[in-house]
Amino acid sequence: VQLRESGGGPVQAGDSLRLSCTFSGRTFTNYAMGWFRQAPGTGREFVAAVSWYGSGTKYAESVKGRFTISRYSANNTALLEMKNLKPEDTAVYTCAGGHVRNLGFPREYDYWGQGTQVTVSS
Repeated sequence: VQLRESGGGPVQAGDSLRLSCTFSGRTFTNYAMGWFRQAPGTGREFVAAVSWYGSGTKYAESVKGRFTISRYSANNTALLEMKNLKPEDTAVYTCAGGHVRNLGFPREYDYWGQGTQVTVSS
């Protein structure tokens, strides 16, 4: 299984950004997809996740109302739409896939991408 993120980069506070995660090697629709982030000197933090069937979503409190996760089976892709970005959103964002019961628990995810850097300046 391979997960490949794209879409990161430097932005200004208040800007929007869309991250994409392409999933290959297994049947995409069998897996929940999640996004996690890690800032320098901190641990991995849950951001958002979507269930394998697509209608179940979960968000960290810090991103609710600003970030939206979605998935598209036609091209095996999970998206993270980020609006009104803040400097505290600066981190490496990594997507993950797995047979997950608890969407916010990183240990339940089986597969991980390499990550993409998002840098938000004030």
